[in-house]
Amino acid sequence: LPAHASLRRAKKNRISLKTTKKGLPLSQLAHLVVSERTFVFSLRKVGPTFFEAEMAAAGNVPQFASLYIGDLHPDTTEAMLHEIFSSVGPVGSIRICRDSVTRKSLGYGYVNFHSVSDAERALDTLNYSSIKGRACRIMWSQRDPSLRKSGVGNIFVKNLDRNIDNKALYDTFSLFGNILSCKVACDAAGKSRGYGFVHYETEEAAKQAIERVNNMQIGDKQVEVTSFKKRGERESATVFTNIYAKNLPNDFDDEKLTSMFGGYGTITSSVILEDKLGRKFCFVNYDKPEAAQKAVEELNGKDLRTEEQKKEQKEDDKPEDYLLFVGRALSKAERAREFKEKNAGTEQAPGRTTGVNLYIKNLDENTTDASLKELFEPFGTVTSCIAMKDDKEKCKGFGFVCFSTPDEATKAVTEMHLKVVKGKPLYVGLAEKKDQRQERLRNRYSPGGCGPMGKGMGKDMGKGMGKGGMMG
Repeated sequence: LPAHASLRRAKKNRISLKTTKKGLPLSQLAHLVVSERTFVFSLRKVGPTFFEAEMAAAGNVPQFASLYIGDLHPDTTEAMLHEIFSSVGPVGSIRICRDSVTRKSLGYGYVNFHSVSDAERALDTLNYSSIKGRACRIMWSQRDPSLRKSGVGNIFVKNLDRNIDNKALYDTFSLFGNILSCKVACDAAGKSRGYGFVHYETEEAAKQAIERVNNMQIGDKQVEVTSFKKRGERESATVFTNIYAKNLPNDFDDEKLTSMFGGYGTITSSVILEDKLGRKFCFVNYDKPEAAQKAVEELNGKDLRTEEQKKEQKEDDKPEDYLLFVGRALSKAERAREFKEKNAGTEQAPGRTTGVNLYIKNLDENTTDASLKELFEPFGTVTSCIAMKDDKEKCKGFGFVCFSTPDEATKAVTEMHLKVVKGKPLYVGLAEKKDQRQERLRNRYSPGGCGPMGKGMGKDMGKGMGKGGMMG
């Protein structure tokens, strides 16, 4: 034989080739092996064989026998997954990704098989099977993020019947090509939001699916299927029927709502609400977009104050605080994105010392701003303090405390980190800006982190700004 080669599996499933024949590049060796099969290999029983890896890469099949397992029940353990997936073939390793502090499951993990063929069989037979009452979602682990982020072969399915789940969506669209991932968007309770995504291996399969399924009926609804567009590529919404109005008079009621907004078109629904400060706002939905646009154009910026209120106006009052605002009603995600973009370029206030803002996690749900401040007051002057709350006024489990000097903040971290408060060990650390935290976690987990994709980041990655300019 012209040469003797040995194959070994390096760390993180990388394949390296050693040969006694010097000066022969790996690409030539691979070509000779696949086309002539003239080399002799010594293989360990770990990872895919060299033939499997090379031929898989050539055929656009995942090179490594690693599967991503999503939509897992929080109580699912590695032992449960091993029992299920080992029935298909020998399993090399299993990992469920968990929060770095609470160690709670993030709802996904990885199963690494020794053989690509076993992984393919698991994907075919176990996808959407029930694990602790939840249908798991299995797909090939994609180590290259560019494939996921490119949007090539990705389609968006809108107006889905609420009874359509991941499996039903997969079964419908698998007729047109190999699917890399398929998911119906759901809320926190697991109920469908009425839309989903299907990512095909090829753009041709995606185009065929759009042509064949668009405007077809799935379940009880006629669906709309289009190519997926990234957020930055989508056109701003100019056609809308639902509008939002604020800075309304204190005596504003349904009768005045109809009088003010009814002249622009037929109102299909409306509601008047109050915020925590007693300020009124409302939502009005028209039957036609033209009516909504006309209402916005003519009512936005109108002054509804009485003559007495105008006389009581202060010099520092801003027009946006008392003039009527009427505009397109935004979703919660759109409002959050707009707030983020608005504050993206906000610089740190002049004279404010850096490194004194602390992020505290694993707080009890009954924690208040006052009780949080009381915990940290012994270490110095607390300039601001907030325990983040949900819509039921319960603490979300984290908050922020800002000290006047770095020394005080350092002392608080030293004394309070991992201290047990109400039965929970606190996490206390310096608050970071989002981009700084992402960069740190990327550097930390990119070498391996959690499985081949390096997904080991905690749930708190990507927090924005807290109240009072406090970073989270």
